[in-house]
Amino acid sequence: MTDMTATYAALEPSRAEKFRQRTVPLIAFAVLLLVIPLFNPSRSMVTLLNHMGITIVFALSYNMLLGRAGLLSFGHAVYMGLGGYFAVHVMNWVADGSGFWGAVPVFTMPAFGFGAGALAGAVIGWPSCRRAGTPFAMISLGVAELVAAAGFMFDSLFGGEMGISGDRMSGPEFLGLSLGPVDEVYWFIAFWTFIGVLGTYAFTRTPLGKLSEATRDNPERVEFVGYSPQRVRYLVFIFAGAFAGMAGGMSAVQDEIFTPENLSLIPSGAILIATYVGGIRYFTGPIMGAIIMTYMGSNLSDYTAGWLLYLGLMFVGVVMFLPNGIAGIVYGTTDTIRAGRLGEVWQSWLIRLAGLVLIATSVITIVEVAFRWSEGYGEVFEPFGLHLDTTNLLTWVLGVVPLVLGVLLVLKSAKGESK
Repeated sequence: MTDMTATYAALEPSRAEKFRQRTVPLIAFAVLLLVIPLFNPSRSMVTLLNHMGITIVFALSYNMLLGRAGLLSFGHAVYMGLGGYFAVHVMNWVADGSGFWGAVPVFTMPAFGFGAGALAGAVIGWPSCRRAGTPFAMISLGVAELVAAAGFMFDSLFGGEMGISGDRMSGPEFLGLSLGPVDEVYWFIAFWTFIGVLGTYAFTRTPLGKLSEATRDNPERVEFVGYSPQRVRYLVFIFAGAFAGMAGGMSAVQDEIFTPENLSLIPSGAILIATYVGGIRYFTGPIMGAIIMTYMGSNLSDYTAGWLLYLGLMFVGVVMFLPNGIAGIVYGTTDTIRAGRLGEVWQSWLIRLAGLVLIATSVITIVEVAFRWSEGYGEVFEPFGLHLDTTNLLTWVLGVVPLVLGVLLVLKSAKGESK
């Protein structure tokens, strides 16, 4: 007879493989956070890095719903916002210095945001998680609108349009950090970013994390083996809200203010795009998406008025042609190199890259010329000294010909890989 126990044991990764695949990346991430200040980044770059850390935790919390449990939410910013609002209130209580709150370091605000996010997830998730799929998405949209409207109605809690501000330098110092200079705030963000990454990764290794994936793929089978898909979704929802609240506590310390805009559909949509572009099937996908989208949102607006349109087009392109996102490209390339198949596919990759560059050239030309024409101020798009306006034949050549050639090259490369 075949020893099935030995067969299954052979399928399990060895201890060395587990250490290499699970522990080494976390150590490398921690080392990266430690060495970044050694490069003496500017104050603006440190601020950008801080926001990247916040977005990383927020994106990972959202992927607990979308990537792990298969729940599409249009209102995840609600939990980050409520966690952030509570953290700002706690910061103000700390600033008053009375009783227990006078001894609470501001460094611990993400922990309070974590608790507030978990509580909000427990309350809102109780009715929301009774349905999955489209009904859940519609419920999340309604909750987002409801809470965002409440932000303008209850001034004592949300501060109205002006929001609520706090002072991150109040209260006792923790580890010698006053949290005044942005360089000290970096260490605060780095610490809690690592805690958020570690916590969300640990969640994926728990039985609940595995059950959430099973519920996403086959809820009937989960119910057949004795678990309630509704309860699994509800527990995952609570943890997702908790880590979103942690990101809100980090943001409260970084920005020292929260407004009803933080509860709206805009940040919810932004984190959906960042998570999906990064790759929802991979744990590191939301991290990649958060870094890229935060950088683009901060810097792309300095170069073009149509940066939001570019983000939207990129999202559409990823959904249609790259469902595994940026992480899928990275890991797919790595697997190809490890398998020794690079010699078989490099020509196809070069053709696809050339096609994408041509498509990008066409799209950029069309968008930039269109924006300058619509503004009506007489501005002209002049890349590399070229004078491109709506009356120039070269404009239409660069807007149409590269697009056609690029699409043909992409289709050719796809056909070559399918053979």
